[in-house]
Amino acid sequence: MNLYEAVYGRKSVRKYRMEPLNQNILSGIFAFMDQMEPLFPGIKIKLEIVENLEKKRQMKGLFLINAPYYLLIYSEDKERAWLNAGYIMEQLSLYLVTKGVGSCFLGMSKKKNDVPEEGMKYILALAFGKPAGPLLRQGYAARRLPLDELCVYKERPRTWVKEILEAARLAPSSINQQPWRFVVYENRVHVFVKKPSPLRAMTPGLTEFDMGVMLANVNVAADEIWVDLDLIKLDNITHKTLPNNQYLLSILLRE
Repeated sequence: MNLYEAVYGRKSVRKYRMEPLNQNILSGIFAFMDQMEPLFPGIKIKLEIVENLEKKRQMKGLFLINAPYYLLIYSEDKERAWLNAGYIMEQLSLYLVTKGVGSCFLGMSKKKNDVPEEGMKYILALAFGKPAGPLLRQGYAARRLPLDELCVYKERPRTWVKEILEAARLAPSSINQQPWRFVVYENRVHVFVKKPSPLRAMTPGLTEFDMGVMLANVNVAADEIWVDLDLIKLDNITHKTLPNNQYLLSILLRE
């Protein structure tokens, strides 16, 4: 299984076997990270694995899942830090799936008594380990909105644009909010963010993180089908509106 196949099969795993993973898998997380190109290379990030095999209760927070391991990500406190972190963590989550390891994002949990390095901030954690049940789901079983509800079609998109949008559609998001919306042309897509509810507005970083997760799926799909893409913010789009949504960036695609 490769990353693209993992996009279609990955699901959030909430029950784990409290067993150790092969050390090659754990070290492979950092090796995979080293060869990954982040969304914003200028933003420093740091990963930490917290082991919980002996249930030392080193994590705390709402909706905490009992797992043998937690992968924590810290980021330099800069603009788009959450977007960059989501982009990185989704690819790491997909990497784990290819190794037979399940995972689940924990947006409201953190390490106890955590003091980040100066200039860095904690983003969130990824629970992971051997799943107690099935690792994968069928793509059709994903509880996601159909593309017709996520997209406004201005032109008929090429087939490979639809494939990339399908990968975006399958991206996980906190409490399954699916905040992304797309204005679609033949070979470009303008990405918008759904305006959050008052409750969700209290945690704006999570929405930005979700958008980074979705962009990771877009990148994985484009790489699989040999399509080049550029992620840019277009000045002539920033003033345009989509009801109840805010413009984020544009995806320019070419074979």
